[in-house]
Amino acid sequence: MLEQPQDARLAHHRTIIALDIEQSTRRTDPVKAELRDKFYELFEMALRSTGIYPRHRDRFVDRGDGLLALIHPVKQAPKAILLNRVIPAFGRLLANYNASLPRASVSYQLRVRIVLHAGEVRYDLRGCFGEALDVAFRLLDDARVKKALRVTAGPLILVISGDIYRSVVRHDYDGVNQPPFQSLGYIQVAGNRHPGWIQVSEPAIEHRLIDMAVHRKRA
Repeated sequence: MLEQPQDARLAHHRTIIALDIEQSTRRTDPVKAELRDKFYELFEMALRSTGIYPRHRDRFVDRGDGLLALIHPVKQAPKAILLNRVIPAFGRLLANYNASLPRASVSYQLRVRIVLHAGEVRYDLRGCFGEALDVAFRLLDDARVKKALRVTAGPLILVISGDIYRSVVRHDYDGVNQPPFQSLGYIQVAGNRHPGWIQVSEPAIEHRLIDMAVHRKRA
């Protein structure tokens, strides 16, 4: 069961990282089981490589083909470190894992969508909830993010909220905008528009995102 804050009536600030495995539903259950184990192992390794341990976060929330990590607002886990160290480390671990597989083991390849957001999270005996989580998951599941992962050769694609972009990325703390972020456009939550930004690591993806933005303006 999810660990409960001292006062579950109040919202608690968390950095929100949600991850989703690409094309999980196309795998057999035994393959899914192995991928889930490896997925958790590699993400935990990426966190620990930068000094972020279980005591600095809530217990992972399992999502079947992904997970939700809620990071406490502690000095060990500033958002810039998550952006420019944890997520790149996770990407390298994924790439090394995929490269280690025999060529015939395509079904065991791990490719992942990641969203980074921050906000107030509520808890009850069933788990966590709140508008900040709604925004994060809407960004993670956006069709444009899924398409960006399909067209990249890399093992992951990162999307961030407008809040993260304004408070961290645009200030270029410690090179967090490398590779650069490209505007994704907006998602809708509770009648409000929320911008998203996607990290572009290949020119081909950047051109496709620009084309999508131009198409939206013409529509």
